[in-house]
Amino acid sequence: MQLILISGLSGSGKSVALRSLEDAGFFCVDNLPATMLSDAMALYRNYGYQQIAISVDTRSHPTLGALPLQMKALREAGIDVRLFFLEAKQPVLVKRFSETRRSHPLAGMGLSLEECIEMEMELLAAIAELGIRMDTSELSANTLKSWVRQLVDSDGNRLTLLFQSFGFKHGVPLDADFIFDVRCLPNPHYIAELRPLTGKDQPIIDYFASEPKVAEMIADIRSLLLKWLPEFKLENRSYLTVAIGCTGGQHRSVFIAETLARAFEHEQVLLRHRQLQRNGCD
Repeated sequence: MQLILISGLSGSGKSVALRSLEDAGFFCVDNLPATMLSDAMALYRNYGYQQIAISVDTRSHPTLGALPLQMKALREAGIDVRLFFLEAKQPVLVKRFSETRRSHPLAGMGLSLEECIEMEMELLAAIAELGIRMDTSELSANTLKSWVRQLVDSDGNRLTLLFQSFGFKHGVPLDADFIFDVRCLPNPHYIAELRPLTGKDQPIIDYFASEPKVAEMIADIRSLLLKWLPEFKLENRSYLTVAIGCTGGQHRSVFIAETLARAFEHEQVLLRHRQLQRNGCD
């Protein structure tokens, strides 16, 4: 059996993620108390369900403390358990609640929206460390669905090395384990004919191939990851997210993320470009 747990901040896209799994054939349950996970999975097994997706979040926050032990017990029972933790930057969450006019699940405590978000972050801080974190601040619904499906399709018994490019001017991604700043490298943005292109285009690739410092930066990042990746595997990590940032997330970070993904193709690798998907280029 496979169990995908969806958790995270209210307004971060948990419903979108759950619907994408339902479309993929998962039996989905929204807002199940964590204390009921083992009993629910035993029931679903009796009915012959093989792929289950369950949302567990602060709507049942008194039971969240039971989640780590519940996950451990289910894994010991031979179930492939993965947790996806969705989050977004506070201004983005405030904007989403304002646009939808929904109330926050913790609003009944007499707190402002900002205070509700801060409290929810505190309540879920320990849960965030149990799975892969996904920063949805700049993601469209379709992109989030695609990313969730990619993670589900990956082999849960192997560490997934996730390379993602981003632009510092759009903010640092919340879900990164490593962040490498490559803004010190030559920038094709200042060459008129290269400016509209991305790090995936051949003229940009040729431009960076002629810059020794770019190759040196890539070699240093690759060397660090090669040295420490075995240690992360020993910790039974399922995912390791390596973020490469330049100014706009268009040229340098994209090229380097693409190059590193190819360098580690012997591993289980996912590749994402946060700004390219936002601009419709990916």
